[in-house]
Amino acid sequence: MVRTETPWGPWEPETPAEVARRFAGVPTPWWIAGGYAIELAVGRAVRDHADVDVLLLRRDQLAAQRALAGWEWWAADPPGTLRRWAPGELLPAPVHDVWCRPGPAEPWRVQLMLDEAVGETWISRRDPGVRLPLAALGRRTPTGVPYLTPEAQLYYKAAVPRPKDERDFAAALPHLTPPQRAWLSRAIARTRPAHPWRARLAAT
Repeated sequence: MVRTETPWGPWEPETPAEVARRFAGVPTPWWIAGGYAIELAVGRAVRDHADVDVLLLRRDQLAAQRALAGWEWWAADPPGTLRRWAPGELLPAPVHDVWCRPGPAEPWRVQLMLDEAVGETWISRRDPGVRLPLAALGRRTPTGVPYLTPEAQLYYKAAVPRPKDERDFAAALPHLTPPQRAWLSRAIARTRPAHPWRARLAAT
């Protein structure tokens, strides 16, 4: 965990274990996402983290307000402003990030990410043609912490890979099964057929 300054105040993210305790009573699916999801998949630390991401389905978004009752919730309205997320308000499709903190004088602790689903199928917010059964979207650590499956997380990271995304990909690659590699390669190819990760995914 690192402290990161932003124009809207500092970040001091909770750990995945702390998040899991807060969300333990949530009856709807949720997953640790982002770089921490990669670390949970590979079973070791990979790098420092400026935030912690929690993925929920848009249809279940109000469950996060109940899990973080008493906190401040600020929706990231495109193209890059924060506004209060009112209790009971359903955020529309263009809004998929929410910053959360215990109070106005506290650092940001948790970032919520909202994704789409129809029935029992997850649909990528970036490309509705990229899908996974909800049952295949996540896994759990031995202690029960749910996290986003690495191929789905790496699909998002592949869009414009930053140095930290390259590190996450390199760490996860040896742990991906042939079906996971094939799915990720197909998903990336829909928009970037010549993406450099595809050659590495094909290597054995």
